[in-house]
Amino acid sequence: MSEAAADAPSPESGDSTPSGGRRESAGPLDRLPGSPATQGVVLVTVLSLLLRIVDLGGRVFHWDEGRVGYWILRFDATGEFFYRPIIHGPFLPVVNNALFDVLGASDLAARLPVAVVGGLLPLAALCFVDRLSGRERVALALVLALDPLLLYYSRFMRGDVLVGGFAFGAFALTVYAIDRRRVLPLFPAAVLLAFGVASKENALVYVVCFAGAAFLLADHYLVRSARETGSLADAVVGGVVSLVGFAREWTAGKRTRAAIERSVVDRRDRGSPFAPEAGVLGHVLVWVPLVTLGVAVTFLAVVAFFYAPRPELWDALGGAAPLEPVLHDGTIGAAERFHGTWVSGAHSGHTYVPYLLDIAETLAYGSAAVVVLAGLGFLADGYGGGNRAIVAFSAYWAAASLVGYPVATDIQAPWAAVHIVLPLAIPAAVGAATVADAFDRSLATEDAVGVALAGLLVFAAVGGVAAANVDYWNSAAEEDKQVLQWAQPGNDVRPALEDVHLVAAHNEGTDVLFVGSENGAGEVELYVSNESSADRMPPGGPAWHSRLPLPWYMERSGAVVTSTSPEARYDGLPADPPPVIVAMPRDRDELQARYDGYEARTYPFKLWGEDVVFLFERETLRDARAADN
Repeated sequence: MSEAAADAPSPESGDSTPSGGRRESAGPLDRLPGSPATQGVVLVTVLSLLLRIVDLGGRVFHWDEGRVGYWILRFDATGEFFYRPIIHGPFLPVVNNALFDVLGASDLAARLPVAVVGGLLPLAALCFVDRLSGRERVALALVLALDPLLLYYSRFMRGDVLVGGFAFGAFALTVYAIDRRRVLPLFPAAVLLAFGVASKENALVYVVCFAGAAFLLADHYLVRSARETGSLADAVVGGVVSLVGFAREWTAGKRTRAAIERSVVDRRDRGSPFAPEAGVLGHVLVWVPLVTLGVAVTFLAVVAFFYAPRPELWDALGGAAPLEPVLHDGTIGAAERFHGTWVSGAHSGHTYVPYLLDIAETLAYGSAAVVVLAGLGFLADGYGGGNRAIVAFSAYWAAASLVGYPVATDIQAPWAAVHIVLPLAIPAAVGAATVADAFDRSLATEDAVGVALAGLLVFAAVGGVAAANVDYWNSAAEEDKQVLQWAQPGNDVRPALEDVHLVAAHNEGTDVLFVGSENGAGEVELYVSNESSADRMPPGGPAWHSRLPLPWYMERSGAVVTSTSPEARYDGLPADPPPVIVAMPRDRDELQARYDGYEARTYPFKLWGEDVVFLFERETLRDARAADN
């Protein structure tokens, strides 16, 4: 079949024109290239990008964003970077280090790579042209663009949307390569999967989920075939013969994908036994190994580039040092460090049920419409005669993720649910299209009850998604804790951060004093015994991380910081402190009593249960503001 024929619109794809073969009117969309469904996906993608980029810097950095962001700033300052599993993959540090050189360091610039990847994710729907109808592809694009969890964490500098988006894109390109019998899409699929591995180590969980879904899909078809043939052995033999026939048709290129899929699904269409032919053997012995090697080398080259330490990589590429140790460190060495931290380390053990319930709660609050539509789509396709492999595979993939992620994640965090929403998007798109089709049929038959029911479903889904997105937009509120992670400071702290920037820009000497203390559990907070230890990874102790995300903002401002130990309270505090003091609320009254020239402000430092106090010397702050104006 020619590519033109393969790409031709059909009534089933939802891309056909009205009866008679000509369009009734020539609107602006008619002058755009591509089918109506393709145009719809592209327009949804533009909307998706806008939703992710507008006011991208409005929310104050989360604890985790501040941690990674700080080390990117230090990477930029020192030129030194190496893979530390505790801050996950090197994709964001490597990409943002280059991006900051162009745009400057800011909350918006730091989140931009995640926003762009999340915004472009709806384009993956175009790869399912042979699997989903035009209406379903547009619905898939809408789900990927508007789901509240995907939208919120696309505006968040973390690797979850990156690894999920890259893995989903790799999957979509692989499906497209199979459907169109093309090898070339496998290479960008390998690049995307490598990007995912470089974003976060749980890309490996995607591979496991793919394998689990494939096993369940094979079992699904074997059980159905056994029912038809009356024998499991006949079903297995029929499946093997059909797969061999699929391979022959792949190399011969004589039949459409739909015809091949029908021959694989229908076990009664056994065909003739496989007989080796020169063309098939040539593919098996030469072409397939070459392509496999090329794809593997592409994947490993991208992974090694990101995981290789800097500046050692540049020295090796410039000929000043051997390349082999750098490649080892970027592949085998990185794998060993990953295993030591996340597989055999202390982060790998926790109770299962609380993590599972936490993810389920996040799905209920953040992606309820997608979950309901996915269930509807899975049932409608499985029991409505479609029974398509792509729908079943995606549902099984989501189920495997739901079971696996409570084991794979190290903390109870809402962003883990992103990895379940992504595969659910495909059956959810089928469910949305099913509701739309039912609405059309009810209108055509003047079925008032059907129109009302379908309309109610549409209204509930659209209203629920819109309300959730409005509520979660740059939210840092405790009432949204089912979707937000605990270590999110309140947005009210932004003016204090701007004042720190002003003071640091106009003050000579030390700018900020952190007052160390101990909490009720005996844990030290805010104190670092040697501030210069935070110049390079990992930071010195004992409590640098308790300051996050403030180090990101203070490093950007060029603020010089110091701290006092918990034992220094209060007689050990300096008589003439820096113009900015940061402390825990338990120390506020004593500090105000000691430093009457300072104004104190208290802000939420976590979603609940933790605040932070800023004290500004009034005269210094007033002078800094005057100088800035």
